[in-house]
Amino acid sequence: MTQKLRNDYITKDNKYKVIVIGVSTGGLKAIKAILSVLPSEFALSIIIVMHRHKETDGYLERSLDGECKIHVKQADEKEEIKAGIVYVAPPNYHLLIEDNGTFSMSVEGHVNYARPSIDVVFESAAEVYGKELIGVILTGANKDGSRGLKKIKEAGGLAIVQTPETSEVAEMPRAAIAAVDPDYVLPLDELGLLLRKLESER
Repeated sequence: MTQKLRNDYITKDNKYKVIVIGVSTGGLKAIKAILSVLPSEFALSIIIVMHRHKETDGYLERSLDGECKIHVKQADEKEEIKAGIVYVAPPNYHLLIEDNGTFSMSVEGHVNYARPSIDVVFESAAEVYGKELIGVILTGANKDGSRGLKKIKEAGGLAIVQTPETSEVAEMPRAAIAAVDPDYVLPLDELGLLLRKLESER
């Protein structure tokens, strides 16, 4: 496999293992800004939940994979979560993380008017990864993710929020800040650099 597809040299010595990112309105621009600064050898798994139309054609994954050094793909049912890959929640399914480090999907009702819901994947990730998890809330127009980010913080993980002032729509970051005492509240152009720094911590 190519370097972009799998970083086989990655060890298990990182302080953090997984990053979960929740985003809605303005999401493509925000995600590109973060992923574009990550190197191909980035050693953590990244799971992105973005609110989008249920009949989307996969443009998001193709666009990000084509423009970023790190490999980006849609998450699949029962797929093993591997280091150095960015997974995007498929449209119209809730994405969950199982105890064995694989994905599962659900078509249960909408949560916070959304499916996939950010809260659903954040909460399941917090149960599996605990203090080895980083949660990030970006631009968005509702409160999805604030409850999940709170659970990540309570489980010992790290909570990061984009500054409302640099968000295309500020409601989601504001709700997260109100619900949680974030470890970092940073403008969009600093978030990718922070993740690189956190990835290097042992």
